[in-house]
Amino acid sequence: MRPATGMRLASSVQRLGTETAFGVLARARELERQGRDVVHLEIGEPDYPTPAHVVEAAARAMRDGHTGYCPSAGLHELRESAAAYFARTRGIEVDPDRVVVGNGAKPLLFFTILATCEPGDEVVYPDPGFPIYESAIRWVGATPVPLPLREERDFAFELDELASLLSPHTKLVILNSPQNPTGGALTPDETRAAAELLATSGAWVLSDEVYARLLYEGEPASVAQTEGLLERTVVLDGLSKTYAMTGWRCGFAAVPEPLVEPLVRFLVNSTSCVPPFVQLAAIAALDGPQDQPEAMREEYRARRELVVSGLDEIPGVSCRSPRGAFYAFPNVSALPLSEHELAHRLLEEAGVAVLAGTAFGRYGAGHLRISYATAPERLELGLARMRAFVETL
Repeated sequence: MRPATGMRLASSVQRLGTETAFGVLARARELERQGRDVVHLEIGEPDYPTPAHVVEAAARAMRDGHTGYCPSAGLHELRESAAAYFARTRGIEVDPDRVVVGNGAKPLLFFTILATCEPGDEVVYPDPGFPIYESAIRWVGATPVPLPLREERDFAFELDELASLLSPHTKLVILNSPQNPTGGALTPDETRAAAELLATSGAWVLSDEVYARLLYEGEPASVAQTEGLLERTVVLDGLSKTYAMTGWRCGFAAVPEPLVEPLVRFLVNSTSCVPPFVQLAAIAALDGPQDQPEAMREEYRARRELVVSGLDEIPGVSCRSPRGAFYAFPNVSALPLSEHELAHRLLEEAGVAVLAGTAFGRYGAGHLRISYATAPERLELGLARMRAFVETL
């Protein structure tokens, strides 16, 4: 049925991007409904269950009647727990009143861009990077300025290149470490140097640290640890990756004081609040036993070795060893297919769901993104299928 004459969508919809991962997941599920076996290496979702004590905390909260509205900024108890969590894991001292809770980390990312940027502004963001960065920048009418992550530097950026991209029009700089999609991570020295450079600019900073607890070596570092920078840095974190709580949709951020009220206003206008029983479960996650997050990190460290060595054995493929998260970003530029066609045919012909690197920006060309948040036996099967397919080219 065609829309009535004159019924048109807003032009801004055309500027709004998407996440390819969910489209590939949908196609993979369709193939499975047709009876095909698909190895899922496309979606960034831990294959662990939510810790039992977290589930019980939510169930208890629901039984106790915590099922109504609550303050849009978040329960004060969770804001206190999140502030303590930032201090414990990042060395960042932030007042609980400057913590904002959202329905996942993604809305807080989106609302930060909406609150700080407008046409005429420039936003520096990592490329390859989480696709919602560029999507939100374009939607508000600002100019996206990609900061290349170089494979030869293990997907770290050049400090001089970051400096060259900063201008009087730079309104926001987005950093992400450990990174999606590359698995790269800044060293403490690189983080400190970037922070010192950003301290000389007049830009807001959004530090996406949702994978901070999935760093394989050393302790996570944040640009917000640099004196004075916390006053204009949004430090983004959440429950999804660290505590296997993707479907719970609960994230939080340490927010500069001038941005607290605008972000809360966006929450009031969109989702009202995160359900209180979810927030009480989040407190149990942050304050309770940390054995599962530690076990997850060690398991993903072992899977990293399996995946990197397996990819390096495929003719024409090479892969840097990720420093964090649960993604590998192999170089497939030596193969006779583009990364997009390769990803398409691996799914349709070999039953392996992966993502083209260009789904994360133009500097992802010649790469695939592989999530190794799946069981080792499935990883081995996926690698075997990939090798068999490549050897037919």
